[in-house]
Amino acid sequence: MGVGKSTIGRILSKKLKFKFFDIDKIIEKNQKMKIYEIFEIKGESFFRNVEEKFTLKFVKKKNSVIALGGGAFVNLRIREAILRNNKSFWLDAPIDALKTRVQRKKTRPLLFDNSSRNLKKIYSERKKIYKLANFKINCDNLHKNKIVKKIINLYEKDKY
Repeated sequence: MGVGKSTIGRILSKKLKFKFFDIDKIIEKNQKMKIYEIFEIKGESFFRNVEEKFTLKFVKKKNSVIALGGGAFVNLRIREAILRNNKSFWLDAPIDALKTRVQRKKTRPLLFDNSSRNLKKIYSERKKIYKLANFKINCDNLHKNKIVKKIINLYEKDKY
């Protein structure tokens, strides 16, 4: 959460001349409400089911960059589909940087209590799974264009 997946994904897709899909935005459009409203009104389990459905559909698309929601890769079916058919990149940043970023936005349903402890707990749980991604990019103090360049370099090297 807050590492810049959507921003990086958008820039990356333009550079590669690929289509860009932001799963959270797709869900919001489909459900006609924001993610935090889905959590509030329909619950996290409803959201996770919809997230799985759309993600499994979009990861089949070729020449695409897909920005997943922060919790999507935790889902075993999603993770297996991604690792089997795609290249995955874990954009990592220090917890303090993430905290600063997510505090600015009040749209993260799992962080409504806004506590450092809660963010650290989520990060700690998820990083064990994020480590399974094909590549890890340390985004600490890197400009978004440098992050995109690193991803392209890794993607190009791994293609052949």
